[in-house]
Amino acid sequence: MVAVLKPQAGDALVLTRQLPGQAELLPAAARVFLAELHRRFEPERQARLAARIERQACFDAGGLPDFRADTAELRAGDWQVSELPAALLDRRVEITGPVDPKMVINALNAGAQVYMADFEDSTAPTWANLVGGQQALRAAVAGTLEFDAPGGKHYALRPFAEQAVLMVRPRGWHLDEKHVQVDGQPMSASLFDLGLFAFHNARALAAKDRGPYFYLPKLQSMEEAALWDAVLAHIERALGLPAGRMKVTVLIETLPAAFEMDEILHALRTRVAGLNCGRWDYIFSYIKTFRAHRDKVLPERGQVAMTQPFLKAYCDLLIRTCHRRGAHAMGGMAAQIPIPRDLEANAAALSRVREDKQREARAGCDGTWVAHPALVPLARDVFDEHLPCKHQHRVRRDDAQVTRDDLVAPPLGSISRAGFDNNVEVCVRYLAAWLDGQGCVPIHWLMEDAATAEIARAQLWQWLHAGDGDRTGLHLADGTSIDFALFERALIGLPSRLAAQGAMPGADHVDAAIALLDELTHRDTLAEFLTLPAYDLID
Repeated sequence: MVAVLKPQAGDALVLTRQLPGQAELLPAAARVFLAELHRRFEPERQARLAARIERQACFDAGGLPDFRADTAELRAGDWQVSELPAALLDRRVEITGPVDPKMVINALNAGAQVYMADFEDSTAPTWANLVGGQQALRAAVAGTLEFDAPGGKHYALRPFAEQAVLMVRPRGWHLDEKHVQVDGQPMSASLFDLGLFAFHNARALAAKDRGPYFYLPKLQSMEEAALWDAVLAHIERALGLPAGRMKVTVLIETLPAAFEMDEILHALRTRVAGLNCGRWDYIFSYIKTFRAHRDKVLPERGQVAMTQPFLKAYCDLLIRTCHRRGAHAMGGMAAQIPIPRDLEANAAALSRVREDKQREARAGCDGTWVAHPALVPLARDVFDEHLPCKHQHRVRRDDAQVTRDDLVAPPLGSISRAGFDNNVEVCVRYLAAWLDGQGCVPIHWLMEDAATAEIARAQLWQWLHAGDGDRTGLHLADGTSIDFALFERALIGLPSRLAAQGAMPGADHVDAAIALLDELTHRDTLAEFLTLPAYDLID
């Protein structure tokens, strides 16, 4: 039961909810620590968010992102990032997922080199999930985490030497943590997630020579990277850690960031370990960046694969940039998951995963992501074959001369009725589960998280708003007009379709999910993130 708290006079930081064990997780010293982070860095965070709005206005007016003229010398310069720590030299397979105790144990035990504990796209940020996730990670670092499933199965950690290296992904700069207030303002979700984890675990991980290590999401510029560098340096000083002890990998999952890879590495050069091809958010960012560009409408989601020229260019540039600077180039997530009751379908799914991982390894990636423990051996076999040592920095990709036009070129393709209806279903099913507290949901044997749901949601908006004024609208492959009548028919028919499929996560929230998707899709402007209005609907 979540209780509403009344602010107490003199508190540096006010918590608006109370859960069992919360007092131990957020004692007075932790609250003071977090409040100082807010007061020191919130003004600059707001400045960076304002800069995003200003930059997007330029794109909406017809501008295109491009490489920066003011940093041309930096890109041409001969420099490298700091030497990587031993624990991060071999990252050929990384497993990602939410921060509930069962997932934390299974991921650390899965045989991957790294587990990215995700407070962002695969965690619905209910206060219970956030508190429980911080408690689970704290127990995992201490080596005491255990979990008993309702059916009686007991989960426990393997010995520390057999566990994956832990990395933590906080939420992005754009998100607030409404349950935590400083001076009457909600705290940055980024600072709360990373700051609280570091407060409890940084010294213990440093003593084991295991970090602390983090993944930084949804950056759009070198200035945002510099803000993170300042935050991490402040935390190191506050906790008595050596400068540069905290290492990070940056997800290049926004289109603007793809034009500033060198600059982002340089801003974090004393602590950055690599860049990651965050492909799903990157596709979403492409749609959002070009929401007003009628010549850059993407085909249905299933056709926007990494073999599309604009995505291949992005991956090639990331590998070239990272290896030139001595950093890891990390591949992205394949969304397929095992299909245990259909051997033929499972073989086809695993074949697609293998092909994706082979493409990454051959291109020069130093590692890749999986979402399910059963896929760890497959991904490891592929990268073991292509990596004679711990990484592929020798693959310099000097052939990858990527231009602005390469990165913004739209792919060719079509939109089928099944693809349109699938986007509607994925949005509603994922959002219903998210409102129920689940941030990572298997749908049709694909692991959907906030990033993949955002693609489906943004595509619906883009397709439906592509024709306005004197412009001709889009059509399905069978010639049917893509209009709001088509969208409304898909929404009206969805509840019965879902009911016929049987039990599903968040079934009680389907009507709320449909209402929110309907409202967002009818807006004149594409909403920045689905999770911003949805956050108001959860505790």
